[in-house]
Order: sequence, then C-alpha cells, then structure tokens
Amino acid sequence: MSDKLRFTPHVTVANVVHCQGKFLLVEEHINGKVLYNQPAGHLEANESVLEAARRELWEESGLRMQPQSLLKIFQWTAPDGTPFIRFTFAIDLDQCPPCEPQDPDIVACHWVSADEMRHMALRSPLVMESISLFLQPERIPLSVLAVV
Repeated sequence: MSDKLRFTPHVTVANVVHCQGKFLLVEEHINGKVLYNQPAGHLEANESVLEAARRELWEESGLRMQPQSLLKIFQWTAPDGTPFIRFTFAIDLDQCPPCEPQDPDIVACHWVSADEMRHMALRSPLVMESISLFLQPERIPLSVLAVV
C-alpha cells in the first residue's frame, strides 16, 4: 500500500470529569483564540489509552485519578482534514477538587455546567457531544480495553 493511501489518524484521549453538576474544562489559547476542552491529548509511544488518560488529566489539571468508565470511541475529522480516533472516558466525583495545571499550555481550569458550556468557544464539537453522552446512563466498562 502506498503512503498516500495509508490512513494514519491521531489517537487521542479525553476525560469528562463531573462533580456536583459541573464539568471540568481546561482553557487553552490556540492560534490566538481562547478555546475550552476536556483534559485531553495524544497517546504517546509505549503507553495504553488508560495511561494516556491519567497522564493528560494530571498534566492539564493537576488531578491524579483513574477513569471510571469509557463513554465512547469517536472517529472524527477536524475541519482542516486531520483525522482523529478519540477515546473518551468518564470520571464522576463527589467533591470538586482544586486544579493546578502542570502543562504551561493550559491557562486555567474551570468547573462549568452543561448550560454554561453551550455558550463557550469549545475546541471541537466532541466536547459537547461527550457531555451529552455523560448525561446518559450508559457506560462502557474499562475491561473492554486490553493491552496485549
């Protein structure tokens, strides 16, 4: 197969963190724009998607916790044509911990309601779609993920 025909999507992870009716979003400045996203990022070499989810949550919010379930695996193409495979995880907390981003690219963390989020500049449509999925009762157990 020629390299021109090879499909090489970016593999990413995202964490939908919920607490007392609010969701954790991180604020980023990308190409001069303020955008909001769940704590998320790219899978790195030699790590599982769960390890990537934990790492990205730590780097972008300073929170160290384990995803509790998988919400969905999205296949999405960004407006610029970049293909993504996004593993979206759920974490539901009783108390909202303070956040302290470790990544200098993250300006701040915010706990916001789904209604507030509808009026924010979100990094992609997957951000709001993930919130909608979180608000549904279905969850996929982490046991479906395996590293072999």
